[in-house]
Amino acid sequence: MTPAGPGRPRDADADAAILTAALELFIERGADGTSFEQVAKRAGVAKLTVYRRWSSKEDLLVAAVESAVQDVEVPSAEDAAAVPLPDLIERVLPAAVDAVTDPDYPAMIAQALGSAVRYPRLMAAYWERHILPRRRILRAMLERAKDEDRLPADTDAEVLVDMIVGAVMYRVLQPGPFEPAEARRYLRALYRNAGLLPGEER
Repeated sequence: MTPAGPGRPRDADADAAILTAALELFIERGADGTSFEQVAKRAGVAKLTVYRRWSSKEDLLVAAVESAVQDVEVPSAEDAAAVPLPDLIERVLPAAVDAVTDPDYPAMIAQALGSAVRYPRLMAAYWERHILPRRRILRAMLERAKDEDRLPADTDAEVLVDMIVGAVMYRVLQPGPFEPAEARRYLRALYRNAGLLPGEER
C-alpha cells in the first residue's frame, strides 16, 4: 500500500470501502478483470481517491488480499507447544470449518493461483499472510505428535503438511457446496490420519 502523502489525512472509511470492493471484484473477475475504475465505482469513491492510495492495480489487490486474512485467528506457537493436541484441534476446528465452507474461499484460491504468473506479488501475499502461518502451526503440532509417539519418529512433517494442505485445497475446489457437517467430518479425518486426533471418529 502506498503511504499517505502530505496534506489531508487518509479517510479510513474510504480505505475500507476500496479494499472491500477490490477484494470482491478480484474474487468475481480475477486480477485481469479488475480495474481502478471498477473498484472506485463499487466503493462509491472518485477514481482519483484510489490512485492517490495505490500506485498500481497489483499494489491495490495485494492490500485487499492482506486485509481479507487479518482477522483470521491462528493459534500461537506457545499454544501449539503446550495445549493437548485434541484440545487444540477442537479449538481451531470451528474457524477451519467456517473458512473452508465460505463460498468465497474456493474462488479466492482459484484466483490467487491463476494470478501467480502475471501478478506474482499477489500470490506471494496470499501465501505469506494466509498459508504460511497455518503451515507453521500445523508443522508444530505434527512435531509434537512425533514427540508424543503419535507418529513414527522418521515422519517428514513438512511433507505431511503439504499432504494436508493439498487435500484441503483439492476438496474445496471440487464442484458443489462443501457443507459444514461434511467439512467437519473431513477435517477430523485428516487430523486423525495425520496423528493429531486419537482413534476412530464416533
